[in-house]
Formats: sequence, structure tokens, C-alpha cells
Amino acid sequence: MAVERAVVDGWSRRGLIACLLWPLSLVYASVFKFRRLLYQGGWMQSRKVNAVVVVVGNVITGGAGKTPTVIAITRQLQLQGRAVGIISRGYGRKSSECLEVQSGSHPNEVGDEPLLLRQTSQVPVFVARDRHAAAQALLAKYPLTQIIVCDDGLQHYALYRDIEVCVFDDRGCGNGWLLPAGPLREPWPRHSFPVAGQLHNRLLVLHTGQHPAFGGYRAMRSLASFALCRDGGKISLDSLRHSSAKPLLALAGIAQPEAFFSMLRALELPLKRTIAFSDHYAFDSFSRNEYGGYTIICTEKDALKLWSHVPDALAIPLEMVVEQAMLVEFETHLSALLEARLSSSHGHQTT
Repeated sequence: MAVERAVVDGWSRRGLIACLLWPLSLVYASVFKFRRLLYQGGWMQSRKVNAVVVVVGNVITGGAGKTPTVIAITRQLQLQGRAVGIISRGYGRKSSECLEVQSGSHPNEVGDEPLLLRQTSQVPVFVARDRHAAAQALLAKYPLTQIIVCDDGLQHYALYRDIEVCVFDDRGCGNGWLLPAGPLREPWPRHSFPVAGQLHNRLLVLHTGQHPAFGGYRAMRSLASFALCRDGGKISLDSLRHSSAKPLLALAGIAQPEAFFSMLRALELPLKRTIAFSDHYAFDSFSRNEYGGYTIICTEKDALKLWSHVPDALAIPLEMVVEQAMLVEFETHLSALLEARLSSSHGHQTT
């Protein structure tokens, strides 16, 4: 864990650790370029589906706000009355088959983020390592779906995409180097890749941090004014600020736990203790007895796994508001794509 943290910290600059890892980043770059050549040469196929595909992801490793962005876009589409579904790889799950995520699914089977997406959006969610297979399964069961939002997958070329949303936080591109010398999964600025649908004019860049390093749209992230109980009940954060019953212990098994803790402190919650776990931490070995003297608070994603061990834990939702200008551009692209699909369908029927 300490070595991993040192590497991640080293990604912010081109220091000794980054320089030592730089030769390995050349290997990573070679593999990345070779994969693209396979698609360009036709040895591998980027396959389309009968819906507009929106891929939301990032080029920087770690949590930049991808899942909240998927939720925000999905809610916007729902408000417009659009038929939308979500697909995901389901990172960290124990099963490998293509599955539909139900509200009562276990995170070990479908993944914590897909389960969170299902519970918060109430739209169809399917998981599979092959996103094209997930999309096909979703459309087979819900054939009226117009738009499929893919949670992650900017570098998953097996699925052809129509619109991309790339999410950044205050880290920007870090030191600008590829993994493992830097945090980038692909070079930035990126090169268009038309065979997979990656086009510059349909790429939206969204910054979720306070200090964007380059151009793009903005999104504001904040914690809700309440905490969720396992039974769906809500507790005002004011009651946690002024309660003298038990001290507060904040847990986080996300990519950037310190960001969550900082947001809690900004809300003036009197945290007695914080514990950071690795991203997608399962909490299987978490001992409730060891922390029985605390009121435990966590993220919604963590609560999905923690509640089976600590039923009285409280989850504080993360809320996101996307800049209106981005939603307008997104709608412009989407409307044109849907109209083109409709025209193509009508043309096909008349021939």
C-alpha cells in the first residue's frame, strides 16, 4: 500500500520514481498503439449496436467523477423522456458472465458501481467484460432503448461509440506520462480514432475539480445535506454535527478517499477518525466490534458492501450539477444522431 501510494503521489511530477518507471511506460505505449493498429487494420472489430452509445470515462487513472457524471447524464435523459440504459464492465465483481443488475443484486456479483447506478437511476443496467455484449443483452430485453450510457470504456474499442465524455479532476493530466510512469491511460491531447467512433467534434471534456488545467466544461460536486440509512431513511447532517452520542468515524474505499474526508470536514462534521481503504474495498474482513463506539459514515458506493457488516452505518450521497452549456452541446449531438438514425430507419423501410 505504501509503495502504491508513493507511485501515485509521484504521478504529479516527473521526479525520481516517475523517471525510473518511464521505460515501462514505453512498453505500455507500444501495446496501446499495437491495439489501435489491430482495429485500424480490421483484425479486430469495433461493433455498433441499435442505439446511440455515450461513453463516459477518463484518461487519468483513479476516480475523477466518472460515475456521478453517468448518473447526471442519465437523469438529464430521463427528464427529457428518453429511453436510456446503462452498461458497465462491473469492475471488482466475482462473476464474469453478462448479467442484468437488479436493485437487490449483491455487489460481489455485479460490482459496486453498477449497483449504485441501478439503485440511483432505476434504469436497466447490464454488466459484462465485453461492453458490446452488455449492450446487446440490454437491447434484447429492452428493445425500445434509444440511448446506452457506458460507464467507463474510453479505451474499450470493441464497442463503437457516438458521443464521449472525458472526465478530469484537479489532477489534470498529472505529469503527462503514460502508465506506470504517469497516470494517463492514453496520450493527451488524444488522437481521434474514427474506426471506434472517437471523433474530436463529439468529445466533451468535463472538469469536476475546482481548478481546471485546460479547457472544457465544469461540474460542481458536493455532498448532500443528509445521510442515508440502510432502510432508506434520511438523517440530517445537522444532527451529526451537534450529536454527542458517539464520535464520528469516516470510512472510504474509493479511488481518492481523502477527497471524501475533506468534503466532510468542509461541512464541519466533527470527524474523530478516518480510515482509507483501497478502491472497491469489499469490507469482508471489517470488524464492527472494533469500531462499536463510533457512528460510522461512508460513501454510497461503500455502503452497498458495508451495510451487511454494519447495518447502522450512514451513507452520505454525492451530488453533481453539470454546467448547462455542456448539456446543451450534448443535446445538440444527441438530437442529430437520433434524427439520423430515424431517417436511416425510414429509408431502409422504403427500399
